[in-house]
Amino acid sequence: MPGGSIYVQPNEKYTGSSPQWWYEKFWRDDAPNRLKRRYVKAAVGFIIGVALGLRFGLTGGSAFTGLLAAALVFGGDWLYDIYSFRKTAVWRGAKRGEVIMGRLLRRSLRRHDYHVLDGRAIRGQASIDHLVIGPGGVWIIDNESWSPDTEIACYAGRLFFGEKYGSKTAKPLVEQAEKFAELLSRETGIQVSITPMLAVHCGLLPRNGVVSAEGLTLAKPRTMAKLIKAADRDVLSPAQVEVLARTAARELQRV
Repeated sequence: MPGGSIYVQPNEKYTGSSPQWWYEKFWRDDAPNRLKRRYVKAAVGFIIGVALGLRFGLTGGSAFTGLLAAALVFGGDWLYDIYSFRKTAVWRGAKRGEVIMGRLLRRSLRRHDYHVLDGRAIRGQASIDHLVIGPGGVWIIDNESWSPDTEIACYAGRLFFGEKYGSKTAKPLVEQAEKFAELLSRETGIQVSITPMLAVHCGLLPRNGVVSAEGLTLAKPRTMAKLIKAADRDVLSPAQVEVLARTAARELQRV
């Protein structure tokens, strides 16, 4: 057996599967344990509910307040469990990040005079998931996902994904932004700079949900539109926005 031992048989549990597959398997296998913990939490909630009922003089209704508190704790814990699992959907391949991000951008920005173009590329060169053009400027947005326990942070100006440098992720996006800006500026005569952003669908971001390092801004998908709308709205006039959007739609290839 190449790479193995004739004395120790291979354990199928640790061979031939992706981290995503194992994450989902462990999550499902741990369901009975999570249910037990949920019952314990509900029991604690029941005791607290009874105590609160007695504290406020609801002697006859203390059992009801206990049951109500237990139900709330049980349901809340179940909802949080489902929410935590669904947050990993893009990383697990169950959903497409570019579809989610495109829908969020259009829903939040179009009514504020922003144009959102999905899946665009410079012929034979760079490609991006989303191009946003509006009064506050121009942005390119790509989508990425890491394992749920990967910490994304900035230290001394450097981008990190866990213990790994993030330069290989940041540099290409910064270069793509420069290429897109050069093309739009050349074709329209409007000098623009493009801000590169990365939507993080799974991974640990700081409490404020935003990391800026090495020329790249990373944020949760639902934070992207807020960051764009927070920019100065006087960067581009309505006429310039229209010219840039029409030029981008004409010159950039759909992917």
